[in-house]
Amino acid sequence: MDMLELMEWLAERGVTTVFKVDGERMVEGKKAWMVVVSGGPLGEDSFFRVDVSTADACLDALLAHLEGKGLSPWA
Repeated sequence: MDMLELMEWLAERGVTTVFKVDGERMVEGKKAWMVVVSGGPLGEDSFFRVDVSTADACLDALLAHLEGKGLSPWA
């Protein structure tokens, strides 16, 4: 599953999702990739954000968070 498929899967469940890459941070050698999710089955007060160095790490962190909440796109 790629990021776009995962974003669509999350949106179908009412989850707001933002993936971002910051070019300035990347040029500076900082953690340029970010994902934010909230809402839907994650709960009204649930908000998850992670800043990491690669797109793959971003996706891995999000999938681990979803599994911790009992959500899995493979279930």
